[in-house]
Amino acid sequence: MAQASGQSVGFLYPGHSAEDDYPRLEGMLREAGADVRLPLVHTDIGEDAHRVDALLEMGSTDRLAAGVDALKQQGAQAVVWACTSASFVFGWEGAHRQVRELSAAAALPASSTSFAFAHAARALGLERVAVAATYPDDVAEHFAAFLKAAGVEVVSLRGSGIITAAEVGTWGRAETLTMAGAGDHPDAQAVLLPDTALHSAAHITDLEYTLGKPVLTANQVTVWEGLRLLDGTHGEVRCPSLGRLFGAS
Repeated sequence: MAQASGQSVGFLYPGHSAEDDYPRLEGMLREAGADVRLPLVHTDIGEDAHRVDALLEMGSTDRLAAGVDALKQQGAQAVVWACTSASFVFGWEGAHRQVRELSAAAALPASSTSFAFAHAARALGLERVAVAATYPDDVAEHFAAFLKAAGVEVVSLRGSGIITAAEVGTWGRAETLTMAGAGDHPDAQAVLLPDTALHSAAHITDLEYTLGKPVLTANQVTVWEGLRLLDGTHGEVRCPSLGRLFGAS
């Protein structure tokens, strides 16, 4: 992720839960030498519910397109829909269509958190993963299906049954580590935590140390994906505080 001076990735973030991860992530990357800005615009989520019908509406093109101009005014050179559930519920083909429509609306390269997980798994050479999700089981199963379509086997899937992003946003280090540990599996090469409403930026090194394997969290991979869009590579900036995805040994 060797960045030219002043590069900027814009994020469309649903509602207000763990958006403060993004300035934290920007600060961590700047400390590691990346000259990058991560502006964020909130989208209207409609109903705050981890339920398929609500998530399909949350991720509709009109809702996402409404935030594009504000991001471009802040100098965004690429845009990422910073939401996992309201992208993977569309399915593999539907999520591709969502990103194409977002890219067309923004006239910029675009992606989403769901594809961020798929691309990050590929970058790390992961074939088998465990998923520890905040979602109800039926929503978590949609994520597992998305990963399968990406060529990643889910050897363990654990949902936590939380309905609202607002509740997820209240979780701290203890709850996050407990969920990740409960969702791990000895056959998994990594553990995935797929909810951008979950605060994770401050806990990645703790998670990887405790579990002894790479941990991919939603806000972490979302930022990684945005940087990938900027230069088309897996990057050169090492940021050990952001885990093995960012070059930590």
